[in-house]
Amino acid sequence: MRPNEFHSPSLNVRGRLNENAPLGQVGWFRAGGAADLLFRPADRDDLQDFLVQEAVAPVTVLGVLSNTIIRDGGVEGITMRLGREFADMTQIEENLVRVGSAALDVNAAEFAATAGIAGLEFLCGIPGSIGGALMMNAGAYGREIKDVLVEATFMDRSGNLHTVTPDQLHMSYRHADIPQGWIALEALLRGERGNTADITAHMTDIRTRRAATQPIRSQTGGSTFANPLPQELEATGLPETTKAWQLVDRVGGRGLIIGGAQMSEMHANFMINTGGAKAADLENLGEEIRRRVLDQTGITLRWEIRRIGRSAS
Repeated sequence: MRPNEFHSPSLNVRGRLNENAPLGQVGWFRAGGAADLLFRPADRDDLQDFLVQEAVAPVTVLGVLSNTIIRDGGVEGITMRLGREFADMTQIEENLVRVGSAALDVNAAEFAATAGIAGLEFLCGIPGSIGGALMMNAGAYGREIKDVLVEATFMDRSGNLHTVTPDQLHMSYRHADIPQGWIALEALLRGERGNTADITAHMTDIRTRRAATQPIRSQTGGSTFANPLPQELEATGLPETTKAWQLVDRVGGRGLIIGGAQMSEMHANFMINTGGAKAADLENLGEEIRRRVLDQTGITLRWEIRRIGRSAS
């Protein structure tokens, strides 16, 4: 769909609707095209009303674009971004917090720390929002969302609400069985009682380690590829602890450049825009790494970076 196929003035919404809205340049990679139509709902009721009115057009839901490549031709149909109205955080019990899907992972970790809730510190090492973390069971430093998730609430394409548990989502490494079209609204997270000073010190350690090992000051996203699973490594003779970055290194990928895109010299599993990269450069670089790893090891690396939209052609 193209912008002129939408009749946004006829939609009865209270949020913001913008045609041909820039996306790529506001993402962490600073590359890519625009949204045909971008909708930022005013609140949950506004989101529900919108979905009922636009029941046919394709909908793409985006977070803070920390681990997303927006292809150069832009995103068709309706793109939706939930703003601060969906970022509330509330302490429910002494070790439970309810967090809106648009809340940044780091903000959720800091909120829990202030409340004296330990166990959520790992979130400060994950770029992005709680909604994105739910969709891919994001993790870092030995923990994943499923380890602290009690339940999550979603809205389906028809505006109906669903509250589900990690078991119902069959969460596994970088995976959650979330039905197509469901939009994450909030998560109930459980930690344990702790001392705020100790929790904050742990978060400081995570931040220090991350700054020392990841190119966080570059135009980058999170990890480019998920680590291979033990069963994927078993037939190759490689150690079952082999990480994605080691495979990138093995095939000469560290520092590899295509156009304006480069695999980081600091961390071989991070992709960066060195300046002026097109989204196609980033995606082509990733696919070249995947081709080399498959040819040389027999392992098919799985993208952890989400890639959406149309190519420029």
